[in-house]
Amino acid sequence: MELKTILFYLFSAILLFAALRVITARNPVHAVLYLVFTFFNTAALWLLLGAEFLAIALIMVYVGAVMVLFLFVVMMLDINIDRLRQGFWSYLPFGATIGLLMVAEMALVLSSEYFSTASFPDHPISASVSNTKELGRLIFTDYVYPFELASVILLVAIIAAVMLTLRHRTDTKHLDPSKQIAVKASDRLRIVQMSVEKPVTDCAPKEVLT
Repeated sequence: MELKTILFYLFSAILLFAALRVITARNPVHAVLYLVFTFFNTAALWLLLGAEFLAIALIMVYVGAVMVLFLFVVMMLDINIDRLRQGFWSYLPFGATIGLLMVAEMALVLSSEYFSTASFPDHPISASVSNTKELGRLIFTDYVYPFELASVILLVAIIAAVMLTLRHRTDTKHLDPSKQIAVKASDRLRIVQMSVEKPVTDCAPKEVLT
């Protein structure tokens, strides 16, 4: 067995273990750290496959930016673990159904023509061709529809996350920008003319106590 094959199985086994610990860890901080570990092993697999751009992008974007932000958010939030565990078994059938549906969708995607061996070129790509350039060409030519579909799904997920976390507070002051722009100087400033007070001159001098 070659060294490359041994490394592939090693990183794959660690990847599966770390991904399983992401959803089974009791501490949210530990789950985020396991997810970071998962990304590292994924980047290692991409390096073995010759996709250096994807590996570096995964480390720099997800591990270096997104997951660090997630880690800070999880550590700053006061999460009640016992409250999150309440009703776990009641939601388990629904969660298992969604999980099986996602597995079926992934199986359909992987069995489509986009991932078949016929879609790959018969001749190997020259070493002088940049894999970044080739990736960009494939995304915007052969895989443009799945790429656009993925962008729409991500947009829907962002909007859903914003709506789920939106809370209308009544103890905050709301300012209407249109009213602020339409305000006039006469509405905010009033000049009042006051009469000048006369100085008091008839006061007796104070007695000095000796």
